[in-house]
Amino acid sequence: MPVAIPKTMTAWELSRFGLANLAAVKRPVPTPGPRELLVKVSAVSLNYRDKLTAEGIMLPELTLPHVPASDAVGEVVAVGSEVRRFAPGARVLSHFITDWIDGPVPPPGRVPGDSAADGAVYGGSLGGPLPGVLAEYILLHEAGAVAAPESLSDTEASTLAIAALTAWYAYFETGKLTPGQTVVVQGTGGVALFGLQIARAIGARVIITSRDPAKLARAMALGAWKGIDTTHQPDWDKAVLEMTEGRGADHILEIIGGDNLIRSVRAVMPGGRISLIGLLASLQITADILPLLVKRIVIQGISVAPRKAFEAMNAALEVMAIKPVIDAVYSFDQVPQAFAHLDRGPFGKIVVKV
Repeated sequence: MPVAIPKTMTAWELSRFGLANLAAVKRPVPTPGPRELLVKVSAVSLNYRDKLTAEGIMLPELTLPHVPASDAVGEVVAVGSEVRRFAPGARVLSHFITDWIDGPVPPPGRVPGDSAADGAVYGGSLGGPLPGVLAEYILLHEAGAVAAPESLSDTEASTLAIAALTAWYAYFETGKLTPGQTVVVQGTGGVALFGLQIARAIGARVIITSRDPAKLARAMALGAWKGIDTTHQPDWDKAVLEMTEGRGADHILEIIGGDNLIRSVRAVMPGGRISLIGLLASLQITADILPLLVKRIVIQGISVAPRKAFEAMNAALEVMAIKPVIDAVYSFDQVPQAFAHLDRGPFGKIVVKV
């Protein structure tokens, strides 16, 4: 039975940069183009990138007004005339870099409306420069949508597109993580806790760092091998070396950025890998060159992953029976409070129920 689609909807929109300028507005419900899906959004999860974008830090030339956020789950309620991948009633997730299907990341500088290899018209990342998902209805190109895992609720599934996929891609698509290796995960945000859960699920040992003792204890309860309170042990790299009997970690998820990279270089083993993911401390990174050369360290920038990896990860999460860690769920009229919680530093993910 067809779903009744209203003519108007509510969306959260930035008229100017700054989260104080985020407001709920009424907009027409969009009509899908030939290869587009109209999705009735049920949940949206927030990422630190959303905050930086809203504040004008990440994309200062972003066209305003703008609907923020990139990670959503919902039900397909209408499809364009040429859609083949999904039908109305399908439960789908948004894919962050919409035209990255497989292989190398598409060239930078693409804008909405670029023509992709399959003849479709799309391109770019959701939540900037493309319109985001903090709305009751959104359009997704069929190639930029992924089936949601059946074992996860909408609230849980909404958290996967950036946080889980970033950790997955760092470990398996680039890092080739294997059982028995040692991983350092920094902090207790969304990427970090997915990094902890996924690494533990394949039999790797996880050392997790946090400046909050309560959050550190909660992370240990999720199965971390060791924990480091960086408030009392700011030289966390020395602690890692002690825990690994001088060997160092095989893989480090560098989520802090700034001069924290110096400690990651010291803590990783010769020939080890640092996945550069976060910029919580700074948009710049600092490191000594000589240790990089002597230890032959691989530093890999991670910018989420292609759709094929997203689909492979979802299948694996079903087998691993991993449940996302959600710190809080806010209602659709509490989006400013949700962003305020994100700014304070959540334990896991923040979700907005639409």
